[in-house]
Amino acid sequence: MVNVERDVVLDKLRNIGIAAHIDAGKTTLTERILFFTGKSHKIGEVHDGNATMDWMVQEQERGITITSAATTCFWGDNNINIIDTPGHVDFTVEVERSLRVLDGMVAVFCSVGGVQPQSETVWRQAEKYEVPRICFINKMDRVGADYDRVVQMMVDNLHARPVMLNYPIGSEDQFHGLIDLVKNEEVHFVDEAGTRSEVRPIAPERAAKAAELREKLLEIASEADDWLIEKYLETGDLSVSEITAAIRKLTLEGKRVPVLCGSAFKNKGVQQLLDAVVSFLPSPLDVGAVSGTDPKTGDEIKLNPSPEEPFAALAFKVQTDPFVGKLTYLRIYSGKLLPGSYVLNSTKDKRERIGRIMQMHANSRSDLDGATAGDIVGAIGLKYTKTGDTLCNEDKAIVLENIVFPEPVIFVAIEPKTKSDSDRLSSSLEKLSDEDPTFQYRTDQETSQTIISGMGELHLEIICDRLMREFNVQSNVGKPQVAYRESIKDPAKAEGKFIRQTGGRGQYGHCILEIAPVARGEGSSFESKVVGGRIPKEYIPSIEKGIKEAFATGIMAGYPVVDVKVAVLDGSFHPVDSSDIAFQIAASYAVKDAFRAGSPVILEPIMDVEVEVPEVNMGDTIADLSGRRGKIEKIEATKNNIQLIKALVPLSEMFGYSTALRSLTQGRGIYSMQFFMYSEVPKLIFDALIADRSKS
Repeated sequence: MVNVERDVVLDKLRNIGIAAHIDAGKTTLTERILFFTGKSHKIGEVHDGNATMDWMVQEQERGITITSAATTCFWGDNNINIIDTPGHVDFTVEVERSLRVLDGMVAVFCSVGGVQPQSETVWRQAEKYEVPRICFINKMDRVGADYDRVVQMMVDNLHARPVMLNYPIGSEDQFHGLIDLVKNEEVHFVDEAGTRSEVRPIAPERAAKAAELREKLLEIASEADDWLIEKYLETGDLSVSEITAAIRKLTLEGKRVPVLCGSAFKNKGVQQLLDAVVSFLPSPLDVGAVSGTDPKTGDEIKLNPSPEEPFAALAFKVQTDPFVGKLTYLRIYSGKLLPGSYVLNSTKDKRERIGRIMQMHANSRSDLDGATAGDIVGAIGLKYTKTGDTLCNEDKAIVLENIVFPEPVIFVAIEPKTKSDSDRLSSSLEKLSDEDPTFQYRTDQETSQTIISGMGELHLEIICDRLMREFNVQSNVGKPQVAYRESIKDPAKAEGKFIRQTGGRGQYGHCILEIAPVARGEGSSFESKVVGGRIPKEYIPSIEKGIKEAFATGIMAGYPVVDVKVAVLDGSFHPVDSSDIAFQIAASYAVKDAFRAGSPVILEPIMDVEVEVPEVNMGDTIADLSGRRGKIEKIEATKNNIQLIKALVPLSEMFGYSTALRSLTQGRGIYSMQFFMYSEVPKLIFDALIADRSKS
């Protein structure tokens, strides 16, 4: 058990994430970091299914990361908390919530693939949370490795401002060292395992290249302060400590991104990366005070990263653990946390008791007798807390910024096989949706089917696999369906009346509504423009509820309504017969009539698709994408006669594409896709969806 009263040296703490496109080598790199820091004594390999951080059965079988895994290690006297995140776009939620609570990020790039689609996604996520980054160009030992090309891709595709800290000596099977541009020396890996290295002076044949690159480094470093510019202009050089401090300053300010290279699989360049993490990524003290709001007054509150401040933490992940039950991951921003103490969930205004506090190492854990500002820990015993909730002192309430997750774009119907499976299904789905906010489930009111929705086919495949293995629920799963949406193109008005006389007290509701489209992605809104008491204020919420219920179940084809604004203009009431339910029904009638008069449309998710195929297969691949209603955006040549095709394709046309692409390219083509936008479906498909709705 670790003592909470241990010396907490915040400037020696680094909370970092490792993120990249799938198969760039994130987990392999994390395994090497654990080995070199002494956290593990045996290197786990992803391809062997024994990587420490890929602990789920599904991860080991597929050789990919599905859930983010946390661990902690030490490099010198520095404590590094690491979260290894997935690279597949279906599990982007794991990257999103990790970056929300991390102070720095290591972006890993494949030296052959360069900046790939999910690389761009995680980069945008890091930009959103203003997370300082360093880059590691991995797999320098691979055929086709090109360090300079990847650095240029960072500039072109990510609009980054990279600064090279080292440069490879050789590449592919001749990669055997690095030029350290900061110290102006060479590091040679002298054994096949890459665990031993020796420092040498710059070789004559590389002196000119090293001098050119170091001059660029010095010019960039001198940007940090005016006095550094003066010294560089006077002397033509800067000391190692001056360069390090300058690059650190530029990195923390988001003005520059340090770049290093190596081969994680061959253990090369990992120690230099660890040095860079300590030297250039921020500690909690560098990040500074966290901002939140007072839940009662809405006033801004700032808390410094200090054990002496009031306690505040953000729950960024919930996990169902077979041994300890519900495990909640917390990032503590200020104060101290002790087992057995009571805290306030200020997001839900619920009192929670902390049962145990755990230090995580993938799926293993050890008890702590406390945690303090800057720590990332697991907590057991929280009943109400979900992802994005704030925990704080009961007498010093604060609500930290929540985490916003993307909406699911694909869904399937799921049915339990037996009565006992049926009893377990609902509770199992509840636990899975607590873990993953991008996974949702609901019961279809008309068919009574359970509908589960997520970010892609693989996402739902993993969910169904976990239901069977972890929760022992056998089920039948339907075909994937697209999460269509409904909207309108034109404004319209309509009147709704609900009048019933049954002998005694009747029902009376009457309202006139106006509906209008808004920009895509803006969402739906409601306002009241009623004047003169034509409708009493107490019935306005009932009208809003009736509209929301109509929108939730769809009007034309049963899909949720989005991107419209509704205003109630007028109406009337009866002093005796009017009621909440009457106005709900009247509003439902009115909004449905107005919607039908407003040139209704059905929207479908459009995916940003990138396909890499050999040049010989390019024509067939483009023809196939065009046949799927795809719009080709860009075609560019990469290395080794590989063509990169970028296209926008409706999700409904992409089901089973992996099989089709394998067939077209004899297994040599690869693709990735991510949600881009919602767009109107063609008239033919609109009519077909309406017809399907009328049949069901």
